[in-house]
Amino acid sequence: MKIPLSQIAHGRSGDKGDTSNIGIIAFNEKHYPLLVREVTAERVKAHFGALIEGRVERFELPNLGALNFLCYGALGGGGTLSLRIDAQGKTLAAGLLGMEIDADAAEL
Repeated sequence: MKIPLSQIAHGRSGDKGDTSNIGIIAFNEKHYPLLVREVTAERVKAHFGALIEGRVERFELPNLGALNFLCYGALGGGGTLSLRIDAQGKTLAAGLLGMEIDADAAEL
């Protein structure tokens, strides 16, 4: 079945220049393997489409049950250079939590 990522995780995001940092943290440690399988760098880039002009890099943090993504070229120059509504990427985690992932009942 398809579920929104927000059903099993929460997120935080911010910026450093034109790079957005998105952290996705499982509510329950049993959901971490599902995050690892479903929330890939490629899927994150596809989810945001043209909003992310550069590459997406994923870091796994199993001790925290979390994934961290660096999204390069995601902020239109960042800070005061950008004409985007969210030039610091504060809402990108909320946007990613809307992504649908595949899960079966046993994983939930």
